[in-house]
Amino acid sequence: MLLPYTTSQDKAPFFLMAGSCAIESKDLAYEIAERIKHITDSMGIPFIFKGSYRKANRTKIDSFTGIGDILALEILKEVGAHYQVPTVTDIHESAEAAMAAPYVDILQIPAFLCRQTDLLAAAAQTGKAVNIKKGQFMSGASMKFAVDKVKYENPEALVYLTDRGNSFGYGDLVVDFRNLPEMAAFQVPVIMDCTHSLQRPNQGSGITGGQPALIETIAKAAIAVGADGLFIETHPNPSIAKSDGANMLPLDQLEGLLEKLVKIREAIL
Repeated sequence: MLLPYTTSQDKAPFFLMAGSCAIESKDLAYEIAERIKHITDSMGIPFIFKGSYRKANRTKIDSFTGIGDILALEILKEVGAHYQVPTVTDIHESAEAAMAAPYVDILQIPAFLCRQTDLLAAAAQTGKAVNIKKGQFMSGASMKFAVDKVKYENPEALVYLTDRGNSFGYGDLVVDFRNLPEMAAFQVPVIMDCTHSLQRPNQGSGITGGQPALIETIAKAAIAVGADGLFIETHPNPSIAKSDGANMLPLDQLEGLLEKLVKIREAIL
């Protein structure tokens, strides 16, 4: 599957990495992918379908973690083949890299795990592209070493770097847009995670909060700064999503947002 690779200097549109937080069911995955594919095709935006086959980073013991690893991975593979789009999913431990790689095109390293050398090495050894999310505790410049770890194992690896905000106190995040050009300096595509960067983590209720009303603000600023891609989690009804519903974009708002972002991208090229 052809993966989007662009830089902010290219005369090309940004690409979109989008889907629900977790794979909840086959029907929902198809519904979301079909809608996003229709929208992105009409605008000439390269699309990567995202879905986590398992959610390992949960606050509460009874939080939803998934429908079963292989079942969810099979759904990801089917969606990718059906809609002819690349797919991406998270991995959390080194052994998961070889398990997940046959089903997807990109292995994603969660932000909390971006310094885990063995995990990065295992992802690189699969030959798949690797999307590394910048830790909430790290600067853009410090992500050079994560890229180096992947390239050490596989010099030909396609590496993406994704910003998702920085910790601000115990229960909030802020976005420092200096991180995008700092990471772009490593000659890799840089992505802005417009939904997780608006989380309100570590809430006393045990359920992460969010500020989805600001997704458009973050996305517009990221395109203006020169992001190569955007990461947006979306759901037909975020209020009933099994994971991260508090910071997801309602699916029916995606088209209008992308129309605005395309105009910004065209204006700065």
